[in-house]
Amino acid sequence: MPSWGGDRRRAFRPFPSLFPFSPIRSGLAPERREPHTDSVRKAAPASRSRARGVDRRLERMLAGQGLEPAAGVDEVGRGSLAGPVVAAAVMLPPAIRLHPKLDDSKRLDARCRSEVYRWIVGLPGVAYGVGFAAVEEIDRWNILGASMLAMSRAVLALARRPGIVLVDGREAPPLDVPVLTVVGGDGRCACIAAASILAKVRRDQWMAEIDQEHPRFGFARHKGYGTARHWEALRRHGPTPIHRRSFLGRLSADWSPDLPWDRGA
Repeated sequence: MPSWGGDRRRAFRPFPSLFPFSPIRSGLAPERREPHTDSVRKAAPASRSRARGVDRRLERMLAGQGLEPAAGVDEVGRGSLAGPVVAAAVMLPPAIRLHPKLDDSKRLDARCRSEVYRWIVGLPGVAYGVGFAAVEEIDRWNILGASMLAMSRAVLALARRPGIVLVDGREAPPLDVPVLTVVGGDGRCACIAAASILAKVRRDQWMAEIDQEHPRFGFARHKGYGTARHWEALRRHGPTPIHRRSFLGRLSADWSPDLPWDRGA
């Protein structure tokens, strides 16, 4: 376990600054605002053109200000009906040639993601961490709070302390290091793109494994997202223990809380 994170308990409980009211109240989403922490900086604007692809210009600029090494952070699974939300944090070695296919994980097919994933984890000197937030935490704290938990856990899992954390999007968890949110960062910044791929591959692996326990749902194929096949399986068999009850109640007009739970094969 890492030792640099200070009071780690702060990263494993709900963040009061993110919730102007109790996050347990059903049907309410948290106010979307920047976390109340002096270490979070204003979100970097999205680029108008992504023709250049991902690079390390932002990392080099921050290194020139003494903010290094940079850890890129991204999450996956926010919109899924089932399974955890997974985040990854990646610190790439300073002097490497980027993989030509390194990009936002959403732009890559499964074969390319696996190829780049193997490149990332095999880099000499790379540091990475993965954090999960379970279905129970998603239902209790809502998806934003659970995403912040997963991100915090990913950063705390790093073997060494980053000089700054670059988070894709507009929201970031409170951490004991400087944080910069980067809109569209998974398609612009190399370390964030690497984190997006790591998180996606790890979550897909988890869903493929759980598919063996619930073969009627096809989790290995749709990864828990709301496809027609997934909704049909829910109507026929009821939810499994890895389904997000809070999502089903809001998103499905056909959902009945009286349906039995599918306990697996």
